[in-house]
Amino acid sequence: MKKIIKIFSLALVTGIFSCNNNATEDATNTTAAVSTEQAATGGQENVQDDESEKNVVKIAMGSKDHTTLVAAIKQADLVTSLSNAGPFTVFAPTNAAFDALPAGTVEGLMKDDKKADLQNILQYHVFLSALKAESLTDGQTLGMVNGDNVTVSVKDGKVTLNGNAHIVASIPASNGIIHVIDAVLLPPAKK
Repeated sequence: MKKIIKIFSLALVTGIFSCNNNATEDATNTTAAVSTEQAATGGQENVQDDESEKNVVKIAMGSKDHTTLVAAIKQADLVTSLSNAGPFTVFAPTNAAFDALPAGTVEGLMKDDKKADLQNILQYHVFLSALKAESLTDGQTLGMVNGDNVTVSVKDGKVTLNGNAHIVASIPASNGIIHVIDAVLLPPAKK
């Protein structure tokens, strides 16, 4: 009987150690697989979802009128930030709005050594909350992501920002709203 108990105990101990080693190996393999998958897929901007409403970045990427804005967002490393939950109000200048800037401005801002300036300008187009155009009021001041303010004017139902950029369309997104504007908003010069 003692022999049977010893054999049974030995088998039990061997089984426990065997299970623990397999569990450790499984956990290690699972962690490695998850890390590899995360590295391959990136952040929120790379989530594949053809059923849900698109976020502000994916909407902009799908617009032929916003290719300059999309290139700038990529150059400024803001794709992940603007793909997150938000909510955001993004004032999105059209390609024509960027073309109206002085010659060489956009090209200059797209250089690596001007990334901070480009980020500042793009963040001046983002408000942290989803604001519909009809909720904007005359004289309202919006504190933008870069820390500066945009002034809203409303006349005859038309919304203007800083006296020169007009909202020409509004598009809801899963993480906020995009207001297409016809001019680039330039932050005030730092004092």
